[in-house]
Amino acid sequence: MNWLLEKIRVFGDKKAIIHEDTIYTYKELFEAITRYKEQIDFSIQRGDVVAIVSDYSFACIALFLSLIENRNIIVPIATTVESEIAERLLESHADKKATLCGDQLKIDKTGNAGEKHYLIKQLKNKGSAGLILFSSGSTGKPKAMIHNLNTLIDTYQNKKTRTLTFLLFLMFDHIGGLNTLFNALSMGVTIAIPSKRAPEDICDFIEKYKINVLPASPTFLNLILMSEAYKNKDLSSIMMITYGTEPMPDNLLVRLKEAFPRIKFLQTFGTSETGIVQATSKTSSSTYMKIDDPNIEYKIFDGELWLRSKTQVLGYLNYSMERFTEDGWFKTGDLVETTEDGYIKIIGRNSEIINVGGQKVLPAEVESVLLQMPEIADCTVYGGENPIMGQIGVVDVVLAEEMPAQEIKRRILIFCRDKLDRYKIPVKVNVVSRTNFSDRFKKIRK
Repeated sequence: MNWLLEKIRVFGDKKAIIHEDTIYTYKELFEAITRYKEQIDFSIQRGDVVAIVSDYSFACIALFLSLIENRNIIVPIATTVESEIAERLLESHADKKATLCGDQLKIDKTGNAGEKHYLIKQLKNKGSAGLILFSSGSTGKPKAMIHNLNTLIDTYQNKKTRTLTFLLFLMFDHIGGLNTLFNALSMGVTIAIPSKRAPEDICDFIEKYKINVLPASPTFLNLILMSEAYKNKDLSSIMMITYGTEPMPDNLLVRLKEAFPRIKFLQTFGTSETGIVQATSKTSSSTYMKIDDPNIEYKIFDGELWLRSKTQVLGYLNYSMERFTEDGWFKTGDLVETTEDGYIKIIGRNSEIINVGGQKVLPAEVESVLLQMPEIADCTVYGGENPIMGQIGVVDVVLAEEMPAQEIKRRILIFCRDKLDRYKIPVKVNVVSRTNFSDRFKKIRK
């Protein structure tokens, strides 16, 4: 960790963090880390599991870095739902809970008793900082996964110093949000933290603080297009938009390039289990990418992407390692297409396949076709139960212009007839005001 703190110290008066209309320098960040380190020395022992219940702020980042220096195992918790907080405290074996009111730190004992998980003991014995992240929990109880945080952070050590402003969009308890944070700190760039994440607010924020790099999900980028807020704001400062967390429909990328022709689009990929993968998009207009990360091996087995990483999790605290092979490959659940020259394209997830009478349907493929229709602003495809076929295709559509549900269903059938096999065309069409997505702006398929 010393190399990162030394960089933060050396960056001095460079702008480090913009939060709630206040600009903080790297010097102020270093001083805040030092203050928190002195404070936690009295109440938190090395190796303690410490939950930080907060989303990103200047104080939260400083506290996080001080706990890494103190060699604690850190549990970022960004939710405000009390039952979820309680569950994460229990599943992570947290010893202490840290909360912030402004820059004032409050530390409470959790009351968790009993034997610590052996992976926590291993990290503590090594004297390494740790990180516990939770899965989204969309298919059951969230999995608690534990990383060696020193190993993870060290992959950012050789980044070159840059003068840019990154928008920190993804949340504190998300591997993508942490990737943005570590990248930014290691390069000495400015991190801008928005207080609101609505498309109109983000466009205001970009204009006000001249954001250069915007990381977001395809779902959120489409919301920006649908809101048309970008048309009334000066977003000329943006040099790059990175997208990930879910497949990008080809036609949505076409729409984005039409709206933002100057901006470079870069696909990112990663999992909480393996960390963020260094990848290169084939072109700014292509959803194909090439994995070129020295810390990552990959292979494709039966159409599924498998990864083996130097930064992958040590294991789960509350779940079996069934998605890992005996020789360390992680089965991502992502289905891919490949090209002869080594590029891959994420086409969907195993868990989202719709089985129509034994025929497999990938929702992302259908969505990409439907988004070619000018009548449709957004859509989400998923499987519905059917007593004869097992499942049928269902689509929720947000219309660009008002029309009866039967009319859009008729138009969908006509439009898709020569573009999709018959069994892939949605049977049920629901007209909705907005599609279903999580607070991380990732599609939820029913």
